[in-house]
Amino acid sequence: MGARKQAPVFVIGCHRSGTALLYDSLLSAGGFPLYHASPCLHSTLIAMCGDPSVPRNRERMMQIWLRSKAFRRTGFGPEELRSKILQDCKSGGDFLQITLGELARRAHVQRWASYDIDNIMYMETIKREIPDALFVHVVRDGRDAALSLKLQHGAHTLGQTQERALYAWALLWQWTVRMGRRCGKLFPNDYLEVRYEDMVRDPAKAFARVGEFLDHDLDYGRIQKNGVGRVASPNTVWKDESSPVTFNPIGRWKSKFSPSEVNNVEALIGDCLEEFGYSLTTDRRSPASLGPWLSFMRIFYPCYFDAKLFLKSKTFLGRVLTNGGRLELTDPV
Repeated sequence: MGARKQAPVFVIGCHRSGTALLYDSLLSAGGFPLYHASPCLHSTLIAMCGDPSVPRNRERMMQIWLRSKAFRRTGFGPEELRSKILQDCKSGGDFLQITLGELARRAHVQRWASYDIDNIMYMETIKREIPDALFVHVVRDGRDAALSLKLQHGAHTLGQTQERALYAWALLWQWTVRMGRRCGKLFPNDYLEVRYEDMVRDPAKAFARVGEFLDHDLDYGRIQKNGVGRVASPNTVWKDESSPVTFNPIGRWKSKFSPSEVNNVEALIGDCLEEFGYSLTTDRRSPASLGPWLSFMRIFYPCYFDAKLFLKSKTFLGRVLTNGGRLELTDPV
């Protein structure tokens, strides 16, 4: 069996971009363990505990992981992998190979997939720790992604108003997708971009392309038949689209944005939209025409995102800045 057929798969992308649909389609196709949780390892657990190569950090990481949703979803007993992790886990990659590898072994399959979209910020680290890792980056129109992020999360950090929240989320989309593409260029044979719109409009063709990249049979008929998770039930925050008949996730921004929001979003991130193959509906405006607040956001937010990631992943402050809420911890025993 070829090595690529056994290589682990990392599904990445900006939030609200269709990553869950791709991951659940992989599970529906077969050949992966059915694991419905995000390990939140590099983005949260390691940031909270520190370098796993340090024994005391490894012990703390193990204690927190045993209280997490990601552990509960494995079905493992608390002692099953403890000794192996404490002895052999010197990196986040080791942790994933031990835990998700064991899930694959029990499911009698040759590979595993990781659904933690924030891994897009740790691609270089993961590739160094797991050299055969494959990355599939799901890209969605940034206007739709920003609209969905605003509806789900409201205002962004730093005290932005609801009126300016849309623009903060649009800038996060731009920062995220550009990071994914920039890192992907470091290992182009192991990185693939797939558009969310293609998965919706022509899923058979889109999944055939992903399957060729992964060297994995992603037969769309089988994916539909098995229907795991989001394949069977759309993951939407739009209550008026709760049924397959009304579900229409492409181009919502065209009816939801005001004319000024269209103008401002396309002025803020229009160059990035075009980089990723999305057409603009307005004439490109000079950033200087955005006004003082949006001009400030355009310059400030990418620097803020960079600084926050650096502090979180490279300094001791990461333990303070990291919110463990994503782990969904039980109370300490």
